[in-house]
This record gives sequence, C-alpha cells and structure tokens, in this order.
Amino acid sequence: MTDSSDSGLGERERAVLALERRSWPGPGAKERAVRERLGLSATRYYQLLNALLDDPRALEHDPVTVNRLRRVRAEKEQRR
Repeated sequence: MTDSSDSGLGERERAVLALERRSWPGPGAKERAVRERLGLSATRYYQLLNALLDDPRALEHDPVTVNRLRRVRAEKEQRR
C-alpha cells in the first residue's frame, strides 16, 4: 500500500476507504460511524464511495478494498 500522502487522495477519501476496510457488528453500526466520524449522510457516503471505486488513486491507495468493493458492485449490477 502506498503512503497515504503519496496517493493523491484527500483525508475524507482515505477515511471512506478506512471505514470500508472494517467489519461491522450489526445493522446501523456503519451508518452511525459514517455520521459521527465523517459528518455525512449515508446517501452522500455511498455516492462518494461509488466515485472512489472508479478512481485510480483509490485503487493505488487500497487495492484490496477497492477490488473487493468493485466485485460486490458488479455482482449487484448483474442481478438487476
């Protein structure tokens, strides 16, 4: 993983990826953390996250998380 200061991502973008790396104990815990730590609504958070999945800087910063989330997104799109 590249040093975060070299990735070109802002602090908020790195925080979004960090939240996605975690596992969450139950329903609502992640959304609560998004509100408390980032001051974002769940809708805005997921908009930012979706844009990050298409950002090459995010892939460089955290390839494991970004590739996992890309697979999840692709599976959801195939089910539609």
